[in-house]
Amino acid sequence: MSKKYFVKFVSEPKNDTIKTIVGIACAARAITDGHDVSVFFAASGTRLLDRAYIEELDMEMGADSKAVSDMMEVITSNAVLYCSFASVKATLGHSEGDEALIIPDNEIKWSGPPGVIELSSASEVQLVY
Repeated sequence: MSKKYFVKFVSEPKNDTIKTIVGIACAARAITDGHDVSVFFAASGTRLLDRAYIEELDMEMGADSKAVSDMMEVITSNAVLYCSFASVKATLGHSEGDEALIIPDNEIKWSGPPGVIELSSASEVQLVY
């Protein structure tokens, strides 16, 4: 039976790379298991939308690993994605329309606290990393 998952990446991933990778793996697994997954990138969690940082996480898994990139592909291709552009600007220095993230700006639902509240109250399972 499919459940509604809300996964929020808000913590600085550089502070605990393994926890971050576990969060990415859990979100990807929920998708491959057939669940309805919404992912919100906020605050420093927006670093996960930076291709160079995802490549750094791949290296954590091994010199030639693409494990994190592959899991992020599952997430970005199948989850409903939300993000705060104020967080992107503060964390990554990019502005809306720069097209500097791992996915096109128009494939993200831009929101802030109202979106977080709506998603968390509509979900059955919440995971926060």
